[in-house]
Amino acid sequence: MPAPRAPEKPQTPGVLREAAGALEWCGHQETLRLEPWGPDSVRVRAVRGGGILPDLPGALLPDAPPATATVKVEGPVGRVVNGALTAEVTERGLVRFTRTEDGAELLAEDPAHFWWPGARHWTPTGNGYHRLEQRFRAYDGERIYGLGQHTHGLLDQKGAVIDLVQRNADVTVPVLVSSRGYALLWNNPAIGRVELGATATRWVADSARQIDYWITAGDPARALSRYADATGHAPELPEWATGFWQSKLRYRTQEELLEVAREYQRRGLPLSVIVNDFFHWTHLGEWKFDPAEWPDPAAMVRELDELGVRLMVSVWPSVSPLSETHPELERRGLLIGTEYGPMAHADWPDKGVASTVQVAFYDATPPEARAYVWQRISENYLAHGIRTWWLDACEPELNPGHQANLRYHAGPGLEVGNLYPRENSRAFHEGMLAAGDPEVVTLNRSAWAGSQRYGAALWSGDIGTDFATLRGQVRAGLNVMLSGIPWWTTDIGGFHGGDPDDPAYREVLVRWFQYGAFCPLFRLHGFREPMAPLSPAMTGGPNEVWSYGEDAYRILREYLLLRERLRPYVLEQMRTAAATGVPPMRPLFLEFPQDEAAWAVEDCFLLGPDLLVAPVTEAGADRREVRLPAGARWRDAWTGQEYEGGQAVVVAAPLERIPLFLRDGAELPITAAG
Repeated sequence: MPAPRAPEKPQTPGVLREAAGALEWCGHQETLRLEPWGPDSVRVRAVRGGGILPDLPGALLPDAPPATATVKVEGPVGRVVNGALTAEVTERGLVRFTRTEDGAELLAEDPAHFWWPGARHWTPTGNGYHRLEQRFRAYDGERIYGLGQHTHGLLDQKGAVIDLVQRNADVTVPVLVSSRGYALLWNNPAIGRVELGATATRWVADSARQIDYWITAGDPARALSRYADATGHAPELPEWATGFWQSKLRYRTQEELLEVAREYQRRGLPLSVIVNDFFHWTHLGEWKFDPAEWPDPAAMVRELDELGVRLMVSVWPSVSPLSETHPELERRGLLIGTEYGPMAHADWPDKGVASTVQVAFYDATPPEARAYVWQRISENYLAHGIRTWWLDACEPELNPGHQANLRYHAGPGLEVGNLYPRENSRAFHEGMLAAGDPEVVTLNRSAWAGSQRYGAALWSGDIGTDFATLRGQVRAGLNVMLSGIPWWTTDIGGFHGGDPDDPAYREVLVRWFQYGAFCPLFRLHGFREPMAPLSPAMTGGPNEVWSYGEDAYRILREYLLLRERLRPYVLEQMRTAAATGVPPMRPLFLEFPQDEAAWAVEDCFLLGPDLLVAPVTEAGADRREVRLPAGARWRDAWTGQEYEGGQAVVVAAPLERIPLFLRDGAELPITAAG
């Protein structure tokens, strides 16, 4: 049962009115506006003092999707009825959302105390800015998913406190999907947090000017579709991107990278992308190859094209004071500024010096800065035939992370800081489209709401290399899918370490590779032993599929070939994601919302509607239990044995096998003869 509502403080009622298709309430130095924003959806904004601020940065597209709704004030209550969702506002300014069909409460504001503060709380921070709090009721049994990508290892995040800030491996996408039948977007790029407590849900912005959120009603699939309509659909993933991506830290020279691609061809192994990682440049922020190590990039790209392989290059937003671009970027005001001290945000090694330097970051929020960076990219990479981009360290990677000291073109750091990775990917999306190439794929370490519309793929950052981390990755990937970003991958094998000669690590790598073969993007990367100190001369240990011994290689090769057979199916799911917003990798409850037990399954997922994947994430395991959703019949893809859904089964899982199940007679080429 929900917690009892706090008694309301006796106070002078505010004024409710209909206003140009919206509902407004004014009272107690606050203006609240509710308006239809796409089918089954409502946008809520509140500001201290006068009128709503219309042009603040956010995730919603500028124009609301069309909807048929009614707005009416009836005595002390105003209502917006929009399809499946009804929003009510009382004369005291409290908001409540119900399911139109039966009046069931989905979510409601809840004051912290009957006297003060209210459900929306404003604490001045100066110059018209406030620490904002938006408080909602908590509900027993509610499960909460989404909210980007985090390392806490949870799928259901009820009870967690989530910092709304971009960090390496912790990515803020402030949209949640609830088991109660709604999704909510906190349409605010401010630094803050969301507290998903037992007594309340509270969203906090440390310093901003306006509360702004969007809510829609429906089961998870429907809610994600409405979210995509409101914030932008991902484009269709190009066919080439569904194949295998080879990467390591790092290939130091042109010849070393080419020799790896040649070896894949010699072995008859499929390869779609090979990655040129960091320190291939002259100086940070010059965005060009070092000719001492990469003497003929155009010839390299031509040879890779002949092999059917794309070259992806690592592009950082960092700008070294040693670079030729730093003076002009600073003079034109295109670097992220600071409130105090120099425009320097991190220590980083650079070529030509024995120590680190204090690097700045270009400001991705103004069009002029995005155009400047793209011009450099076009001249120094695109001109050589490179069309695929790895946008690393795009949080941006602050050290120390003093968000309050930053000043962007779009606003103060505390108000707009989470916006940066989306705008950075936007620079490449706009540039590629202007160059006449619509197949835009960028691999990003951070993202924000709406990143998907710019062809941004997310990967899970610099993570550990053990089974515990792998278990967390399964959950993290599903939460990304429920955050509206359908293109996702992980560093197969983890990032920080891993000895290719260690049998224990080889087991981790094999199990991770099996899982990766069923992720939307299939990418091997990591900083393997022997590890070197951070410097422009560094490289990591070997990280190709033949680097882990013959027994592992035999298994990895089979999963490379399995992914090749499944590529048409994967591409079909990516097209579905582009058209509908329903992601390719799905928690079981997305396909089976009526199965109560499916909402609690955190260690399995569906790739598309037909293939259930059960990763093995325990050392030494040779079998595992799989809970099959009710409402379908399932066939073991390896043995052919059939099971009725709604039960847990234990199946064999020797090292060479990841448990897979096909739904209701579906046929997929899991085995070479399939």
